[in-house]
Amino acid sequence: MSPTNPPAPRGRRTVARHGALSSPSPFGQLLKLLGVALAVVLVAGAGVTAYAAYDLTASFTDEAVDLEGQDAVPPDIGAIEGGVNLFIAGTDECLPEFADYFGDRCTGADAGGELNDVNLLVHISDSPRRVTVISFPRDLMTQIPVCTGADGSEAGGISKGQINSAFMYGGLSCAVKTVSELSGLSIPFAAKVNFGGVINITDAIGGVEVCIGNGGIRDSYTGIDWPAGMRNVQGLDALQFLRTRHGLENGSDLARISNQQQYMSRLAHKLVGEDVLTNPALLYKLATTAVENVTPSQSLANPLTLVQIALAVKSVPFDEIVFLQYPVLDDPSDSNRVVPNYEAADQLWAALAANQPIVPTSDPDAGGGVILADPGTEATPDPVESADPGATPAPSESAVELDSSIPGTTAAQATCSAGNLRADG
Repeated sequence: MSPTNPPAPRGRRTVARHGALSSPSPFGQLLKLLGVALAVVLVAGAGVTAYAAYDLTASFTDEAVDLEGQDAVPPDIGAIEGGVNLFIAGTDECLPEFADYFGDRCTGADAGGELNDVNLLVHISDSPRRVTVISFPRDLMTQIPVCTGADGSEAGGISKGQINSAFMYGGLSCAVKTVSELSGLSIPFAAKVNFGGVINITDAIGGVEVCIGNGGIRDSYTGIDWPAGMRNVQGLDALQFLRTRHGLENGSDLARISNQQQYMSRLAHKLVGEDVLTNPALLYKLATTAVENVTPSQSLANPLTLVQIALAVKSVPFDEIVFLQYPVLDDPSDSNRVVPNYEAADQLWAALAANQPIVPTSDPDAGGGVILADPGTEATPDPVESADPGATPAPSESAVELDSSIPGTTAAQATCSAGNLRADG
């Protein structure tokens, strides 16, 4: 099938909440945790891998992937003008040691085909440095371009396909090419992560403190029955937290993205606020875990590149680290799928190109995935402060207030899971 141009942008509409979306498999959700964790490791402290000995990176380098159609990478990330982009794909690869957790997805009728269920685009701006992390919903229908596989064969070329199918057509390179064409951005750095490292990465840092709000979470699909309050999640608990959909007030896949972004924000705070990045022993452990669970692009295979990325973002204040969901509309052909909201997305891409401060205007409470932390509740986390004590939290005159159809928060905002057990519900 020959590729076609994406449909023309439609008029702006309110983003659907998609309570009826089918729940992704536990297998795919395990990947979300690893994708989220690795994204923040790379954003908040990408130099950790440089603490590992070079012999740890032998297989890391050997398996590196060439990215089709992306710009060449300059020798020094500091020389990049206009920002740089990094893509993280989390795939539902069935590793033997974890297959028993997922039944049919690995050994039964649902087995077969590796999907990129996690798609994170990390944009690091030019000076002044800012970090924007954009999550693309797995049920997003978009153009899948013609992609060249490692063996030279071509596949893809689909005018409208689910974004999480791109990996099947051409691996990491095809997932990158799909997001690159959707966004109009060159993406010179990328990494593929399998679900096997989810538990390992979370355990390597001693878990993450998340906030449970709205009276608590009860979800029979994941086995969660947790009261409101702060909770350290690691191992399978962390997986179940990232998996939960039915335990959220909205019960949708899009709401789950907001809840996962709470995890990303709190992981960033742990890496910076608890001096994880200045603890050589812990960094070595984290680096070893990351190296064993990541397939990088060739541009990202050199540990020194990770050091350069870390140096580029190490002083970014929390209010300049923004977590967004790519804006979508209902798919008129399928109520369980979504399509791009090109008009809203154009505002986001323009702001990134101009390196303007980004201010999310969506109401975090409205999506049913998270709520803003209430200082008077038991679920209140410790105060979240800017990484730069001298930073001014108020947006400047040049700041871009995003359309409210683009869900998002900053790392300076404390949120809690919008649990499904609140008393007035």
